[in-house]
Amino acid sequence: MVFFGKGMEDSHGIAGAIGESRFKGNIPIAGNFTLGNGEDLFYNPAGGIGHSGILLYIPCYLSSYVITGNNTRMSAANIDPALMRKSELFSNLRQDEIDFVISYSDTLTLPKKDLLFLSGEKAAHFYILISGEIHVYKQNSDGSEEVMAKFTSGDIIGEFDFVRGAEYDAYAEATKNSHLFVFPGFGFTMDSLAQKEPHTVCNIQLNAIMTMTGRIKSTRKLILENMSWVKELHRRAYEDPGTGLWKQVLINDEIKNVLNDPSALIMLKPDRFKILVDSRGHSAGDEAMIRIAAILKDFNRRHGQGWSLRFKSNEVGIIVNNCESSSAEKAARELADSISAMDPVPAQGEIPEFTFSATVAWALWANDDPEWDSFFQGTYTALLDAWRAGGDRIVHYAKAVTP
Repeated sequence: MVFFGKGMEDSHGIAGAIGESRFKGNIPIAGNFTLGNGEDLFYNPAGGIGHSGILLYIPCYLSSYVITGNNTRMSAANIDPALMRKSELFSNLRQDEIDFVISYSDTLTLPKKDLLFLSGEKAAHFYILISGEIHVYKQNSDGSEEVMAKFTSGDIIGEFDFVRGAEYDAYAEATKNSHLFVFPGFGFTMDSLAQKEPHTVCNIQLNAIMTMTGRIKSTRKLILENMSWVKELHRRAYEDPGTGLWKQVLINDEIKNVLNDPSALIMLKPDRFKILVDSRGHSAGDEAMIRIAAILKDFNRRHGQGWSLRFKSNEVGIIVNNCESSSAEKAARELADSISAMDPVPAQGEIPEFTFSATVAWALWANDDPEWDSFFQGTYTALLDAWRAGGDRIVHYAKAVTP
């Protein structure tokens, strides 16, 4: 069995290269081996830790390493820089800095069922899976094992543990023959690379700090967003208590950020609503708004998308993402017909029966007006103008084009 590694220009380089390797190369090992500085290297030809391999002990390093005879380490000179930029540590490096990283990286071929790292091993490298499949397993207290993660081509493995300088709390095994990019290359550390190119290593370490900070914030945000009481507060902040529709404030806070072009805004205002409230009281108006809200929510449920909103006292509507002009016009007609089909409020004494109708305005963002605030206000103005003109009609808002 033979081994090879960078950094062999001195005896510590040899020890480091052999001690960290899981590959074939060109340093023969046989029996007791004495390194140049007197460090003894011991190995167990029978293999260890449950799979074929050699257990090495190097007193200077106070560590044990698993080396399997089928693993192959090669230069990373031909690695695609685009693959490397998938890592947040390298994403904003200049090309000359990327070239430096490549020159001090390796690629590793890992046969099926060989281990990439062990639980308790310090994360001295991280990996980008070029091809193959790696599974990470954790052993439970009862001796059973569970799969913690599955990595396929293009995935990054162990980056966060490497950034933290942590020890792995699980082990990784190749479930298919796998080929990986390895940084730093075997026999190198960030400290040794800093002596060669301090500016580049400083940029990598700065990216590492930003990566850790970002992931901590993301984790905290995820935890908070999924706590039931936070969800309930979120719902109460944006939900209109009288109708169960979303409040207008949700548009600017959230909806606007996820809309695609084109999206439809459909606003409606019930006609003669003041007559209903003045003659039957506010409770009749509240009941009517609940019934109208149910029509809007039912529309969204049946079409599988959209938001039902209450804009002002009796002005409501929907926003539908990815909606073409013909679909928006059809939806406006459907909602107007549904309002007209509502059961009338029966006559009561001298108060006549009240029948429902609505004025509807619709527009398509960004076709009809690319600027959201102008688009929203223009649609609202078109609604009010049509309502004041007698109502019971459907209008389309489009921003006038200046000649």
